[in-house]
Amino acid sequence: MTRLHEIPIQLQFYITSPYPCSYLPDQTARSQVATPAHLVDTLVYSELIRIGFRRSGFYTYRPQCGTCQACVPVRVVVDEFVPNRTQRRVLKANAGMSVSIESPHFDPEHFALYQRYQAERHPGGGMDHDDKEQYTHFLVASQVESYLLVFREDDKVQMVSLIDRVADGLSAVYTFFNPDLSKRSLGVYNVLWQIDLARQLGVPYLYLGYWVADSRKMAYKQQYQPLQGFIDADWRTYPPAQT
Repeated sequence: MTRLHEIPIQLQFYITSPYPCSYLPDQTARSQVATPAHLVDTLVYSELIRIGFRRSGFYTYRPQCGTCQACVPVRVVVDEFVPNRTQRRVLKANAGMSVSIESPHFDPEHFALYQRYQAERHPGGGMDHDDKEQYTHFLVASQVESYLLVFREDDKVQMVSLIDRVADGLSAVYTFFNPDLSKRSLGVYNVLWQIDLARQLGVPYLYLGYWVADSRKMAYKQQYQPLQGFIDADWRTYPPAQT
């Protein structure tokens, strides 16, 4: 198991000032940030993600909120995952989509879909007013091995997902899709597709970011079992079995 002191000595860590929590209302949060950003390449990030870090553009962080431990890093155990009945229906409903794996780049069609997704799914969330520069910094800029999964149907881009390739798996960074197709559960289809891609690549895990028990927007992650959570500096079955 990687420990923080085993990360290259040139990398430094600092704690941010408090800011409004993205997951729990009326809560504040702080993050531990890895710097300088140019040192966080694929090799270093592969070690950081194993101890609970995530990245957003060049920003690599993990929650450091004192007494609050609500954010639990989670990952799917790929070879043990079996889709349930609902997930099989989602796979069937979206079987007509084609998927291409592309290097991160700016595409006006992607950006237009992103703006529409933010405006309709997350109005007032802050990202619904992102301009081209903010979008590029968030979803195109990367020091690690990253790819865009581009899902098309009827000659149109219907969903885009950014993923990272790390030493022991794939990491789901961010996904946006055509809000008109919400009933087809594209977010679920995207995770299922990534699990299958990880299986094809022979890597054991798909990292899904943070699980927050009291956050409705994080609840979907629990449906991908078996799931492991990084708790007390170790990966273990999550949620823990009831005794």
